[in-house]
Amino acid sequence: MTITLDIALAERLAAIALGHVGREYPNQISHGLDGPQDAQVPSQLHPIFYGSYDWHSCVHGYWTLARLLRLYPGMENADAIRRLFDTMLTTDKVAGECAYFDRPSARGYQRPYGWGWLLKLATELHGHENARWSAALSPLTQRIVQRFIDFLPIATYPVRVGTHFNTAFAMRLAADYAETVSDGELLLLLQNAALRWYGTDRDCTAWGEPSGDDFLSSTLIEAECMRRLMPTRDFADWFDGFLPDLCASEPEVLFSPARVSDRSDGKIAHLDGLNISRAWCWRSLSAALPADDRRRDILMRAAEAHLDAGLGHVAGDYMGEHWLASYVMLALTEIPA
Repeated sequence: MTITLDIALAERLAAIALGHVGREYPNQISHGLDGPQDAQVPSQLHPIFYGSYDWHSCVHGYWTLARLLRLYPGMENADAIRRLFDTMLTTDKVAGECAYFDRPSARGYQRPYGWGWLLKLATELHGHENARWSAALSPLTQRIVQRFIDFLPIATYPVRVGTHFNTAFAMRLAADYAETVSDGELLLLLQNAALRWYGTDRDCTAWGEPSGDDFLSSTLIEAECMRRLMPTRDFADWFDGFLPDLCASEPEVLFSPARVSDRSDGKIAHLDGLNISRAWCWRSLSAALPADDRRRDILMRAAEAHLDAGLGHVAGDYMGEHWLASYVMLALTEIPA
């Protein structure tokens, strides 16, 4: 049975995200100190995104809430989300977030994962029910856009790991922003980088997947990035060459959900995210294939197996609870028409 987002699941995911975006502790910060004055607690460093265990998870927790509010504006948690956004997405608080990124030591802060998620949040807020939220976030959004513009031309190589440093995932999210706001310069940079890094990849064996703390499939997120950034016909040819044996369910490792041995271990708990993010990629790639392509059903079965393996573990231990709901939202709502 195909798993879909309904009001009951939406309410559950909203409650989970509302429960952690304002929770300051426990907290793992990645923070460079320029001097003793920078030894501050998370809420002093980040007026908005101080919860959810780390900055990037808080950002995509806000994205989860914004997406749920757009889809279900009358749900039980809708007013709580509106109050949160009215309180937190303000000019002065965004200025505090900008001040952090303006620090000389923050040049590579949250690169590229947090950058991608911040632009994904900006994408969701664009044209949302309250224009003030998007307008307030705009100064930070523009700083992150400039980060991509400065970084992509000097990045000689991609990063292909299955964790936060993966470049394909960040570009996939940034592409949505560039297209939504008609930023042709950013979109062209993303397209050129993707072709430069991945355009000649062929016969992928998914060697090394999964690694012990992956929450992304380096293979599938590369394919999803190329689907998003390449013209449809060009992608079809590239995809046929990149994963030529999908009809035989090969590489086999991509079709087998990861086994999670200890969900209280933050790194091992990443593997629940791997299962869910694979489901997103399989669903999206399946939808991009022609209607009569027999790979569609193969990919969809793989998607459902992975989603079924991960969906039941979105809450229960904070090591997964502070971030997994966002990946469920990707898997259930980020599928091409």
